[in-house]
Amino acid sequence: MGRLGDEFLSNLLGASGSKALLMGNEAIARGAIEGGAHLVSGYPGTPSSEVIMSLARISSKLGMRVEWFANEKVAFEVAFAAASAGLRSLVTMKAPGLNVASDAVFSAAYAGVNGGLVVLVADDPGPHTTQTEQDTRFYSLAMNLPMMEPSSPQEAKDAVVWGFDLSERLKLPILLRTTTRVNHSTADVVLGDIME
Repeated sequence: MGRLGDEFLSNLLGASGSKALLMGNEAIARGAIEGGAHLVSGYPGTPSSEVIMSLARISSKLGMRVEWFANEKVAFEVAFAAASAGLRSLVTMKAPGLNVASDAVFSAAYAGVNGGLVVLVADDPGPHTTQTEQDTRFYSLAMNLPMMEPSSPQEAKDAVVWGFDLSERLKLPILLRTTTRVNHSTADVVLGDIME
């Protein structure tokens, strides 16, 4: 899952302006922290699993609710309910999981949200860790939802924060499409302010 102990905590909870060596999924977790996420839900599907694995270790320090669910549809519905109530929420899944959650996501696209809702979908071109290859950009077109596509751990972290803001401005869920290379690569990431 990454580094353990004090080094892990100092990297994920470091001060604004400092640099931390983070895996893409750890950077996404930091983005959820910086963006003020109240709830992070998901289903354990590689290449997205480490987001929740990272946050679960420190959620009690942050007052953040972090949970795995029975499938991606349930995970999305819990995050959608929280966002409908005005709480910032992040839901994680791999590409085939969007198929499972798609009925609920389509409904959310026309129902809208009050709090920011970012839907992390980790595609696996190749595929390396998934049974099938899927390009979720077509879902963005079909659902008429904005999609962000970061190309580095730094951009992935920043995209979560921007995604919450954009979601609240548009009153829509925002799709965040990553790939295995972004999720599992490691790079120096400049940390931002943590939203109070």
